[in-house]
Amino acid sequence: MRARDPEALREIAEAYGRRLYRAALGMGHAASAAEDLVQEVFVTFLESLDRFEGRAQVGTWLYGILHHKSLERRRATRREEMDDTIDEFESQFDGRGHWLRKSPAPDAPIDAAQTAAAIGACLEGLTEQQRAVFHLRQVEELSAAEVSKITGHSITHIGVLLHRARMRLRACLGAKGWDHTR
Repeated sequence: MRARDPEALREIAEAYGRRLYRAALGMGHAASAAEDLVQEVFVTFLESLDRFEGRAQVGTWLYGILHHKSLERRRATRREEMDDTIDEFESQFDGRGHWLRKSPAPDAPIDAAQTAAAIGACLEGLTEQQRAVFHLRQVEELSAAEVSKITGHSITHIGVLLHRARMRLRACLGAKGWDHTR
């Protein structure tokens, strides 16, 4: 790897390219931005290869680069984001306090596209940190220790972020009429 053997580097790109792309999507980036991020990850990987000490696995190192590149991109394009406000909550009701949109009937058929749309919308409501930790732990199935190395947060904080992400997702899906026991 350090000798920048094209075959070894190609194997790394093939082994991690799609996973990094999927992780970038899971962190809330659009498809084109996710592609750009993965390219940036591999450019940074090549530029910093001499500093890799082998204390972590290559995959953990690549996810760490992705995490930092994602944060850099968000800082560069960040607009003021406001947490849930009372106005957002109140906008779900009419003047008499009735829900504007009724929950689907319990026996209504639900297909994969509806499920994906509901989950996707709820994932957008998570903070950057919650979304990243949720994706790395639940989708990529990385250990808390690996996610800790990637994000720089303590293992305890990773647990807190994952718990908060799960609770927010459960509340969001519940507000959309999705029972968490489905």
